[in-house]
Amino acid sequence: MDEELIERAQRGDRNAFALLVERHYDFVHAVAWRWSGNVSDAEDIAQTVCLKLASGIRAFRGASRFRTWLYALTLNAARDHQRSRTREQRNAARFLADPTSACANDNHDQVEALWEAVRQLPDKQGDAVLLVYGEGLSHSAAADVMGCSEATVSWHVHEARKRLKILLGRETV
Repeated sequence: MDEELIERAQRGDRNAFALLVERHYDFVHAVAWRWSGNVSDAEDIAQTVCLKLASGIRAFRGASRFRTWLYALTLNAARDHQRSRTREQRNAARFLADPTSACANDNHDQVEALWEAVRQLPDKQGDAVLLVYGEGLSHSAAADVMGCSEATVSWHVHEARKRLKILLGRETV
């Protein structure tokens, strides 16, 4: 069914595009939330993905599954959003000179603490963990989303595990 909607949307059918967005919005929002850890940021990211989808639907050629393409769009939008937020926080900290502005809430449960630590990983490692553990993709499917080999995904996951142990205080440097 997606294939038909995609073809119609690529030809400019607004109703088909609306159905496509409606069909995949919850998926995009869930991925954005896992990446950002914040409902408001997830909504912003999901809206950005919808805008990028509107301008980029004609570029989708079907070389990969549509959902795989959406993963890539969402992860890129999440990274861009995070970079923007980091710049904003840095600028605000300069003006306010408040070192506590970036402090994390100490009342996170273990799952939230884990995803917060994942968000501190380098992009590729964080993406690999999010796709494999957060989304339940195989290493092969994650490799398709990330545009790399399956072995590279495995390496990123391995390196991420080592870093997460340190970030979560379960291993010393």
